[in-house]
Amino acid sequence: MHVAHLSLTDFRSYASVELGLEPGVTAFVGPNGQGKTNLVEALGYVATHSSHRVSSDAPLVRRGATRAIVRCAVHRDDRRALIELEINPGRANRARLNRSPVSRARDVIGLLRTVLFAPEDLALSKGDPAERRRFLDDLLVARAPRFAGVRADYDRVLKQRGALLRTAAQARRGSRSARRAESDTAFAAAGAGDVLSTLEVWDAHLARHGAELLRARLELIEALRPLVSGAYAALAPGSAPATLAYRSTLSTGGDTDEDGRDGEAPGERGSFDTQTLSTDLGKTLEERLRERLLEVRSAELERGVTLVGPHRDDLILGIGDLPARGYASHGESWSFALALRLAAYDLLRADGGDPVLILDDVFAELDSQRRRRLAEIVAPAEQVLITAAVPADVPAELVGARFDVAEGSVNRVR
Repeated sequence: MHVAHLSLTDFRSYASVELGLEPGVTAFVGPNGQGKTNLVEALGYVATHSSHRVSSDAPLVRRGATRAIVRCAVHRDDRRALIELEINPGRANRARLNRSPVSRARDVIGLLRTVLFAPEDLALSKGDPAERRRFLDDLLVARAPRFAGVRADYDRVLKQRGALLRTAAQARRGSRSARRAESDTAFAAAGAGDVLSTLEVWDAHLARHGAELLRARLELIEALRPLVSGAYAALAPGSAPATLAYRSTLSTGGDTDEDGRDGEAPGERGSFDTQTLSTDLGKTLEERLRERLLEVRSAELERGVTLVGPHRDDLILGIGDLPARGYASHGESWSFALALRLAAYDLLRADGGDPVLILDDVFAELDSQRRRRLAEIVAPAEQVLITAAVPADVPAELVGARFDVAEGSVNRVR
């Protein structure tokens, strides 16, 4: 798989740009702030419908414009696809495939697959659980685009259930009798029975969609585990082995710190493998989620938030017997983050077809040893796109086509 052409209209700093691309290595070189990352960010957006830099679409639209358009021609084996995304902040995005509209923008997900390395990746090993959940879920969607719908359904239910819980919490605080209630029965008698009845309906929806997402994450981690271990060993030879574990609110009951616990070893409280979480005395994941929701019902009504579900789980990264977060050195943290991306690349490649590799200003962050090892690993990929501030930041193993980027213009010089 490779991108043959990229066209941008009112995307970030570009009013208009047309780029012809080819297989092999392509480097975009220029000073910081000139728009190099904007080019590869656009391709990442086509692949995932999200940006690795911002959480909303508004910054993607050039100042003064109302929408942005990204078009790319993708070649995969003997097939060609022209993908067009219209980004409309505050409104639904629209998509076209081979110049014909599709019913939903997410229907074009999977036609372009990318693996993007960026300085922001350090948050995978040092940041909050949300970064690692996003990594897992984005990879799930890249492998099986139907999971974009699963994520959307789960997020929709979570939002509706959260609104209901906030209403219930406000009612409890606002009613003297509700404040004195010590049980859900007493709370219902205080006039909130309809809230509890509706909550049971949303419990069922949350458990159903959450179980599907949870099972997929667990299976994905099993597939990633040996690939991450191998990639980390290649990047950091001599270091203790890299490990992965999954911390689920099915064990912690949801009464946890959203940011995780520094100091827990990977195998400690709340961490499970696929076999453990998939079966428990014959109960399905959906049944276990519904039971947990009932167990934490009082706490949820008091706090007004959903405490159990995949949205509060975490992927635990370990180096030897210690968690990477809080214990790994800066170099080890970088190696782990890169190992996760390399494992994602290997997994997508095994599914069929090389994804496009994007390295956004990564080499400037690495020491010479890790820079060389990463370059050697990614060099055989069908298409590698690199951004760098100066030509010297591009390793010799990755010499190929080059575009200079400056003052809003992109010019091929090699």
